[in-house]
Amino acid sequence: MKLLYFYTVLSNNLPNLIRISQLILEILKLSHLMGVRDFMSSFDQITKIREQLSHQIIGQENLITRIMITLLADGHLLVEGAPGLAKTKAISTLSRYIQCQFQRVQFTPDLLPSDITGTDIFRAETGEFSFKAGPIFSQIVLADEINRAPAKVQSALLEAMSERQVTVGNKTYDLPELFMVMATQNPLEQEGTYPLPEAQLDRFLMHVWVDYPNAQAERDILKLIRLEQHKAPLSEVSISTDSIIEARKEVLDVHMAAAVEEYIVQLVMATREPSNYSAELTSALACGVSPRATIALDRCSRAHAWLDGRDFVTPQDVQAIAPDILRHRLWLSFDAQAKGLTSIDVVNMLLDLVPVA
Repeated sequence: MKLLYFYTVLSNNLPNLIRISQLILEILKLSHLMGVRDFMSSFDQITKIREQLSHQIIGQENLITRIMITLLADGHLLVEGAPGLAKTKAISTLSRYIQCQFQRVQFTPDLLPSDITGTDIFRAETGEFSFKAGPIFSQIVLADEINRAPAKVQSALLEAMSERQVTVGNKTYDLPELFMVMATQNPLEQEGTYPLPEAQLDRFLMHVWVDYPNAQAERDILKLIRLEQHKAPLSEVSISTDSIIEARKEVLDVHMAAAVEEYIVQLVMATREPSNYSAELTSALACGVSPRATIALDRCSRAHAWLDGRDFVTPQDVQAIAPDILRHRLWLSFDAQAKGLTSIDVVNMLLDLVPVA
């Protein structure tokens, strides 16, 4: 009797069950196509974005990790390397995976500050000026070959990168909550370029050097290009700005012990008072790093630990990201440059000399 009753109920409701199943399939299909992953945690979404970047940007795992750390640490990134190493592609590919407004600006010698910030335009029909926003008001801005524009154009980014606002005339305009500048530059060509001033460099959270991929990565790049030419692009997961903001909050909640915090402080102080550590370090440094370096070490080490799936920071996290945070902030002395020392050499010296608290 129970089996007969169950069969009768199932038969009477079968059309509704089929319809519900069809609706569920349509919702799942729509979610997949649109890249909506509400059922995924922020960590899962970021991990998936990182995995997708690794499939597109082959042989540059360090660059991908630094891009994700910069995104989570709410900073800006400067990428330097020879032409053709996927610097621009990495940044533009990331923007494709984020549901946000993206703008690329090709820096050239004839670029003007108003081409970046925007300007007031006179409207003849109303007899008034109205503000036309520039590309800096996008959420992710790619400043391609930033050192090809003169200093007055580079300075147009200073206020935006530091204070998240733009002043035009006597009015100040706020930038989006999710705002990140990613800049590239080519170290090989120096003709027609303008070195970034120290004040500009200090506003970049990290300065990443991109090197050539190895032989196996070159083979994988060839395979990827062939596949892209013969196959339709696969559906990809994207992440909303709200999920990124949520992930940033989780990063800030990552625990940092007092000993690790003290280690960060001592690394910074060693650049300002090198005589406390060694004569070699003293002769290599002309000037120490600013408090921005302390803040960057704190935020990036938390993001590095979070990406590794941990809720606490270790000294190894600090040591892993220290070179990319300090390399563009250290002022080397003339003696160090004459000896052929680089900023990375000095950073390694710091890591060797400063003990873990």
